[in-house]
Amino acid sequence: MNIVLLGAPGAGKGTQAAKMIETWGLAHISTGDILRKAVADETELGMEAKRYMDAGELVPDSVVIGLVKGRLEKPDTESGFILDGFPRTEAQAEALDAALYKMDRPLDAVIEIDVDRDVIVERLTARRTCRQCGRVFSLLVEAPENPDVCPVCGGGLYQRDDDTEATVRNRLEVYDRSTAPLVEYYRAKGLLHTIDGDRPVDDVFSDVRAVLEG
Repeated sequence: MNIVLLGAPGAGKGTQAAKMIETWGLAHISTGDILRKAVADETELGMEAKRYMDAGELVPDSVVIGLVKGRLEKPDTESGFILDGFPRTEAQAEALDAALYKMDRPLDAVIEIDVDRDVIVERLTARRTCRQCGRVFSLLVEAPENPDVCPVCGGGLYQRDDDTEATVRNRLEVYDRSTAPLVEYYRAKGLLHTIDGDRPVDDVFSDVRAVLEG
């Protein structure tokens, strides 16, 4: 089962991906995780990517496509994979199709998690991250007693640069502008399934499951 998982930043793709991995044992390929690790490690690639990420812009295709191709060659993807955060443009989708064609591993479905943009802004601007242990809290869901102190380790909580309202709205504008052609690309191929993500997690996953097992 080879899946592309689409959705704007903050739509809940990561949560649904985790449930899909648990249910079907698929490999999770998140370009966001790959890029964030490169940033944390302060590699040359990471520093280049950080400039784009902090501004809410997309990291160049040449960087992302190379990372994804390398990941798809790992043994754990042989029983299936979820691509989370890639592709984000029609050009990336075409490059992915070419790579998967050579591997004889076509996509089975493209799942789009759709959430109202104002809801996403509220979700993301409410996130706080611990400087010490790295845990992420939502002031909407599990607000710590002291919004400046991590209840787990006592470290300081802060709002990431890419979680400010201005950056979030810019990220959403970039996503919508670049992804609209991508959505049509997969719709034309008969692979696209759009699911309402502004509901409880289990309700969303029930619809995901119905698509993939239907």
